[in-house]
Amino acid sequence: MRPSEAIKLLGGVARWNEICWLTTRSEVDRELASGAISRLRRGTYALGDVVEVRAQAEAVAGTVSHLSAAMAHGWKVKFPPERPTVTLPRNRSLPAGCDLEVHWQDLNLLQLYRGVTRPLETVIGCARAYDFDVALSVADSALRERAMTKQQLLAAAETSPRTGRTKALRVARAADGRADNPFESCARAIASEVQGLCVRAQVWVPGVGRVDLADPALGIVVECESFEFHSDAKSLERDVRRYTACARRGLVVVRFTWKEVMFDPDYCRRVLQDVVELRLQQAVRRTW
Repeated sequence: MRPSEAIKLLGGVARWNEICWLTTRSEVDRELASGAISRLRRGTYALGDVVEVRAQAEAVAGTVSHLSAAMAHGWKVKFPPERPTVTLPRNRSLPAGCDLEVHWQDLNLLQLYRGVTRPLETVIGCARAYDFDVALSVADSALRERAMTKQQLLAAAETSPRTGRTKALRVARAADGRADNPFESCARAIASEVQGLCVRAQVWVPGVGRVDLADPALGIVVECESFEFHSDAKSLERDVRRYTACARRGLVVVRFTWKEVMFDPDYCRRVLQDVVELRLQQAVRRTW
């Protein structure tokens, strides 16, 4: 697999230890030279040419923002944007022939000088502009990388422009830096729409270990089955033991693949709703 393909699957940004088993150092060097990927810092790579994206934003008198800015900050996203995302001043139109995803807002000289929106601006911009799962992936990544605190994010959402403020507050309240990656963030976004289900990220279950998502009251565990962690017999054996341990404690384990969560959320939502209704019929209320 080419480094750019691996990085795209991993959220647009990836560390060497995440892609080393999928590609080679020489392939990474080759794609760095071609601009297919960029080195954000030592051992961390992003999809595309970050310098070129910034140059494109400067060429139209704008600034890198939204998903492109999130990746420039080193945050994983649900899917890398198909076109560079930039923000222009409200009084400026996009020149003909520019293949960019454009947003408009009032920009001061300092914002234009920086060239990339600041972390809080980036998260709030994504929360106001995109679907909940896309925005939640960005917010979770920002908290995971400690680019801001939960309190700072909530305060920024509360003071954001009225248009889109409700969306920003929803994302800020749900954001959780414990989520490992956009896969888990998107699964949690799906779970948030299931009546009666209240999952938390990275829950420790005694006798089992840490699980991706769980509702302790209903005894439901949701595991996000990433392809990179199930490539050998030892991994399979470890997972079988985990699921057996869950069964011994009366827990229901729901397993979703990356493709199911990313491309078939309706299916995932129906599955979770069915499991919740079954557990409620059984009058299962427990904690661990």
